[in-house]
Amino acid sequence: MEHLKEKTLESERIFDGNFIRLRKDRVVLPNGATSTREVVEHPGAAAIVPLTPRKEVVLIRQWRHPIKEVSIEIPAGKLSEDEDPLECAKRELSEETGFSARRWDPLIQFYASPGFCDEEMHLFIARDLYVSDGRPDEDEFVEPLVVPLEAALEMIETGEIMDAKSIIGLLKAAQFLEMEKA
Repeated sequence: MEHLKEKTLESERIFDGNFIRLRKDRVVLPNGATSTREVVEHPGAAAIVPLTPRKEVVLIRQWRHPIKEVSIEIPAGKLSEDEDPLECAKRELSEETGFSARRWDPLIQFYASPGFCDEEMHLFIARDLYVSDGRPDEDEFVEPLVVPLEAALEMIETGEIMDAKSIIGLLKAAQFLEMEKA
């Protein structure tokens, strides 16, 4: 795969935000030409598919400013510096849903959108839920939504769930549960 690599000649920091940074790189392409790459640097995130014993999934409704609408998603949040992804997942589940879980299994890790962003997502399934005392962050307004897993999968098909991490998470969780039965 060496023949596909790009070599970075220089990087310029364009923006430092609360949790993302933006840089512009000048690169040499495999054919020797030069080009520019704009990269969003993200600390990474953890996302959770929380399942009740009745195979219901705890989703959240949340306003998403970039798309100017309420999005239905699985709970998730960004990693703090040097934070373990499972610890982040546990914190986010409690904060966003008011639940904690006794049983955790990793599902998959993936890059959210590697064409312009380095965000790595760590996805977990959480089971054996119990009520906790978590509360959303002060600038976070979420509303839990509990639906059967099958209904959540239908919500993907109907376009009610369009968030990529949620689609991947729900499909992987369904696959995980099927493999567990076998």
